[in-house]
Amino acid sequence: MTQALYLSDQTSADVQVLSCELNQDGLFSVRLEQTPFHPQGGGQPSDLGTINDVDVVHVVQQNGEIIHYCQREIAQGQAFAQVALRERQFYSRLHSAGHLIGHIMQGFGWHPVKAQHWPEDAKVQFSQSENSQDIDQIHLQEMCQQYIHSDFPRITQQNDQGYREVGFGDLPAFPCGGTHVQSLSDIGQIEITAYKIKKGKLTVAYKVIDICL
Repeated sequence: MTQALYLSDQTSADVQVLSCELNQDGLFSVRLEQTPFHPQGGGQPSDLGTINDVDVVHVVQQNGEIIHYCQREIAQGQAFAQVALRERQFYSRLHSAGHLIGHIMQGFGWHPVKAQHWPEDAKVQFSQSENSQDIDQIHLQEMCQQYIHSDFPRITQQNDQGYREVGFGDLPAFPCGGTHVQSLSDIGQIEITAYKIKKGKLTVAYKVIDICL
């Protein structure tokens, strides 16, 4: 099983290359003993970056192993892995923004059931309860910015079942294996782009304004 260094926010590391195999699509599947690369999953895109200056174009998790798809062959043994910082920061901001929207809507009686944090298609879906209250798109966006201004710090912990949970300040934590900002102000600005209720399901689409490192 690959050691997941990204869970502790690492973006670079000396790593051990365990195997490198050519695929039919012309990319090389690389297994590492430990990795700072977050694989695609949990609604979050995979990290990009390099291993020994070879481009990593996609990362997935398969049977407990994290597979790095690289453009060229990488020799077994020690290597240096570097995550693309701009993309890591952007994906973390998107993921944390989705969590914040989930926290706010929970306070109005909506239960988050599904989320994806894709740069061009980020959204959170909620189910309705007996206590669900209406909140319009403008009010939701204003509340997001109020929380961002409060700058609650991220809190990462393990629950009683041993699963990782991520929360901010005194907001309830959500089970999550993704990457996140250090505190809410790092999100920057959230724009709610759509707010639709259909058959008791609410879908909130959003985006964050990109920033340069």
